[in-house]
Amino acid sequence: MTLFSLIVALLIEQLRPLPVARFVQAPLRAFARFLEDRFNDGEARHGAVAWWVAILSACFASALIYFVLWHLHPAFALIFNILVLYLTTGFRQVSHFFTDIQLALQMGELARARQLIGEWRGRSHEDSSSSEVARLAIEEALVAAHRNVFGVILWFIVLPGPSGAVLYRLARFFDDEWGVRLAGRPDFGNFGSFAKKAFFALDWIPVRLTAAAFSIVGDFEDGVYCWRAQASQWKDKASGILLASGGGALGVKLGMPIFESGEVVERPEMGVGDEADADFMQSTIGLVWRTLVLAFMLLALFGVAGWGR
Repeated sequence: MTLFSLIVALLIEQLRPLPVARFVQAPLRAFARFLEDRFNDGEARHGAVAWWVAILSACFASALIYFVLWHLHPAFALIFNILVLYLTTGFRQVSHFFTDIQLALQMGELARARQLIGEWRGRSHEDSSSSEVARLAIEEALVAAHRNVFGVILWFIVLPGPSGAVLYRLARFFDDEWGVRLAGRPDFGNFGSFAKKAFFALDWIPVRLTAAAFSIVGDFEDGVYCWRAQASQWKDKASGILLASGGGALGVKLGMPIFESGEVVERPEMGVGDEADADFMQSTIGLVWRTLVLAFMLLALFGVAGWGR
């Protein structure tokens, strides 16, 4: 049921992408504001209480609904699994940016590619070269593939019903919302510090499994070498692991200084090989899909091994 649920949910998402802003982000932001109004006094411990209230209630509710539906009929539980996975996973949540940027670079429309990468990252890249745009798009895609798909898949497998997918998706949202987006607001205080630490802990194993998978389905030697030698230099350690292993597996240079909002932003070099371009963007798509196939194959093997017991 686990493998079938994942395949069906991803197929539906490919055929009919979910409007994430309307059906996921908006309800979650309303939920976050509800918790902020009742718990936020600027202290980290109250942020921890709010995080636990949200996570435990959502995970318990999803697991309870799953087991009730399973008791009624396994088909109902399967449908519920697919629905929750459809809401919590998906390549298509950001892939339209990646595809449009790749097409713009192939057509020589650099201005259009700069505009798209700026919209995707929320920063201005009017001075970026075509190689910088491709590099940034590959970086965003590698991180997004992990957080939108592979991280969710691992936690979906670990916990009963769809509660693992709910756990990872909510933890990631609270990290983005409380740990990053609102962290600099003076009246917000340290309320989001626990959310950031909690997601780091939950993502510690998944991010390394994704990096290992990137290396296995790509250039293994360079992927592992870059992971070990470069990842720690990146400001966000989890993203550094993904970019270093992904860049090494693809044979492309990532990181490095970029033009951002009219200024040069210094960044360490990730990966190894050639300069990024539209062809490497296509290779990135192949790497992500091969990683997904590897994950499904391993899941199928574990399932077959379980039948033999």
